[in-house]
Amino acid sequence: MEKYAVIVAGGIGSRMGSNRPKQFLLLGGKSLLWHSVNIFAKTFPGVHIILVLPESYLEEGRFQIADISVQYPVQFIAGGETRFHSVRNGLSLVKNNSIVFVHDAVRCLVTPDLLNRCYEQALARGSAIPAVAATDSIRLVRGEGSEVADRDHVRIIQTPQTFRSEVLLPAFACDYRPSFTDEATVVEAAGTKIFLTDGEYTNIKITRPADLLVAESIFAERSSLPQTQGPGK
Repeated sequence: MEKYAVIVAGGIGSRMGSNRPKQFLLLGGKSLLWHSVNIFAKTFPGVHIILVLPESYLEEGRFQIADISVQYPVQFIAGGETRFHSVRNGLSLVKNNSIVFVHDAVRCLVTPDLLNRCYEQALARGSAIPAVAATDSIRLVRGEGSEVADRDHVRIIQTPQTFRSEVLLPAFACDYRPSFTDEATVVEAAGTKIFLTDGEYTNIKITRPADLLVAESIFAERSSLPQTQGPGK
């Protein structure tokens, strides 16, 4: 089945304290955006890649991944007011019955294993939402107080959130709601059950300077290991 990767980098990353959007910060000499695009291209040869970027940074995005786009099909589109609108803009370029990955550009440490796991489950069950168990104590705020939550029943959600196109595209035909925090919430609001799959603790979202330090450590460790993972299906 055809595959689309909608890689979302519609924001400017103000929490990084940088004068550049965080997707253009460097890891191992390449931008975070480059790493995210590259892993999809290498894992799934022939995947249709759609990059959603701030309109004023579309040309910068093209420059950052020029060496990849000469070999793999990449389309660019401007983001919207919210993540929902940015993703919907990207989905407007999905034309065929397919498996669709929606991925944060700054989760640049995602692995081929996770991508393949998401693909296989979405193919079989309609969706695959990567998630990891909470390791910290969790409290729910109730007015001026709070109460403890059972962390055994808490999962931290990651991307790529992966769906069959016939599940995802109709769901995004709705109007925006503030409760739409990710693609899974949109699909659930349309009345479709979603299914979790095992995520990876190294699949971090780089939003603050400390996250980049952690990413550099993970990247350095991986770079020292032999590369044995082949392309996906």
